[in-house]
Order: sequence, then C-alpha cells, then structure tokens
Amino acid sequence: MLASVLPVESRTSQDGDASRAQRLTQTGLLRLDLFPAPASVAHLVTTFYRVRCDEPAIRDVHPSSIGALALMKRGTGNLNFIDGRVAAGREFMVIAPTTGAAIVEVDGPWEMFGAMLSPVGWASLTGLNASTHLDRLFAGEAVMPPPVAAAAGEILRNFDALTPPAMIDRLAEAMAASARPIRPRHAAFIGEVADWLAKSLSPLVEDLYDSTGYSPRQVQRLAERYFGLPPITIARKYRALRAAVILSRPDLPAEEAAAVEDHFYDQSHMIREMRLFSGRTPARIADPDTPYLSAFMDVRDFTSSGPRLAPIPRDLRT
Repeated sequence: MLASVLPVESRTSQDGDASRAQRLTQTGLLRLDLFPAPASVAHLVTTFYRVRCDEPAIRDVHPSSIGALALMKRGTGNLNFIDGRVAAGREFMVIAPTTGAAIVEVDGPWEMFGAMLSPVGWASLTGLNASTHLDRLFAGEAVMPPPVAAAAGEILRNFDALTPPAMIDRLAEAMAASARPIRPRHAAFIGEVADWLAKSLSPLVEDLYDSTGYSPRQVQRLAERYFGLPPITIARKYRALRAAVILSRPDLPAEEAAAVEDHFYDQSHMIREMRLFSGRTPARIADPDTPYLSAFMDVRDFTSSGPRLAPIPRDLRT
C-alpha cells in the first residue's frame, strides 16, 4: 500500500455556487438500488449500491460521506467538491472522505456499482489518514489492496453478466481477505464515537473526552485520522444529516420538528448546515427531483436495525 498517493487530476470550477444551482436529474430517470453489506464486511462497508440512468446528461448530489468505492461501467463525468475543485471519474475509483456535499455530473448513459465505506473500512483498506486526503478522488488501484483491485477488474469485465449479489460477493470476499486490522484501541474509539453520536443530535465534545479515556488532543487526532474531521465538526455533520432526514418526513409531528429546530441557533443556521453537508435544504431532501440524494439520505441510514454510525436518538430533545 502506498504511504502517500496522488489524486486523479483535478481542476477548480470557475462558476462555484452557480454551478451547484443547476437543475438536477428528475425522478424516474435515475435508479439507485441499495444492498446491505454481508456480515463478513459489515465493519468495512455500510451499504453497497448500483446506479443506472439512460439520460445523456445526469446531475445530482452526493452527501458528505466517509468514503466510497465505485466501479463505473458506463458514462464519463466529474465530481465537484465543496471547495470548487473538480475531479474526473474513472472506471475504478475511490472517493475519499468529504467535508461537504459534492455535485455528481455524468455524460450518460450511466451505470455504476460500488460500496460506501465505514471509518474502519477506509482505514483498513486504504491505510490512509482521512484528514490528509479529504475531498479527493483516487484511482482505485492506487489506494486499494491488489485483491480488491483484481476483483474490481473482474466485475468490470463481466459487468453485464453479473447480478448485484454476485458483484457484492466477489468484492466482499476480496475486501475481507485483504483488509488490515486497525489497533484494537482505535477500533474501540470509533465505536465510542458512534455511541457518542447516538445520544443526541447535538452531542457535547466534553462527553466524548470523558468516555474515551484519551486526552482532548488525542481525541482530536484520532477523530481526524479516522473521520477526517475534528469532533466538533463530526457532531455538526451528523446533526445536519439526521435533522435533514427527520424534517423531510411528510408526517412529522410539529413538536418533533420544533425539537429538531431547537438544536440550531435559528432557521437560517439550520438551512446553511443542511446545505453544506447534505447538499439540500429539508424541503428538497425527499424531493423527487433528487433521486440519488434521496436514496443516500434514506431514513434507514440512521434508524434501521444493526450497527449504525449515527442513529437518530429516540428523544430528539436531548
């Protein structure tokens, strides 16, 4: 594994926010299917996914994430990061942890298969410090272990003959066989961060210091290494993502909406935070004009059974 890698060549967008305001691909034109990770890689992968769209031009939003592996069989395009840089896509690519939502632009038809990585998955498979590789797109073979690269190549060569479960089995087998274990204390720290986030939409950093047994400086260093962000920004990110999911529910009781809004200084603050991390305001999260975004922001990402990084607390007032 390379200790230091270079991202795929990037350029800086000249139109910034104006580019982000362009219309997104409408509902019914883009299909995204999500698949649970097998038990063998549940600690490495949160979700496997497959995207298909026959439109000649596709545009949508990729919410802030820990990282992702993607195999693009059809289509060519770019990923526009929050800082204005634009990275060209590849057949086999890895998206590093992101500090904000990114815009996906593809010349279709588009067909892609991939996996959303957990903090353990990013560290175990790439060996890279998340904080020094933020908002980047890498050639997959440069950062993934050789067995994963070989599995990716096999899937791409036989893409049309393989079902999603067959792709998942092949990639999961390679991931499980080649992932390098992280230090037990560091793995425990990642679990403690998950527990900390689960307690509140706005967890206190001081509570994380108390629960881990590490000094504040050590907590900061480990959080940045595995999540790419300091604890206070991790809390902001998952507050915004979870609040967006909750407020997008059409049947949400008024008292629950008020409880969520109380976690922000005011409505404008809430909207800015949601736009930064999810790419859309609450009214647009469940908008049928944002199918790719809506799928990745699906409520099950935070409330389904099994381990989750930041489940929605039962009491929204905490």
